[in-house]
Amino acid sequence: MQKITVDEIQQNSLKYLNQVETGESFIIIQAGKEIAELKPIQNTNKQRRPFDLCTGEFTVPDDFDAPLPEDILNAFEGGQHPI
Repeated sequence: MQKITVDEIQQNSLKYLNQVETGESFIIIQAGKEIAELKPIQNTNKQRRPFDLCTGEFTVPDDFDAPLPEDILNAFEGGQHPI
């Protein structure tokens, strides 16, 4: 990663922005100290999954929210293990 000063950016900002556009990154120096990083934005335009991608592959049972059997509840709550 190339290091450039604030003065260099001020003198030729378009040059550095064009380089960033092509994928380069820079560390910006002011008074001998690294103060910032200039880099391309990561592409966040990921292709979204289509809605209803798995339609019909799984059916939620009618009793999905029914209470768990007592032995399984005890296992979660620190009681006797069912096995």
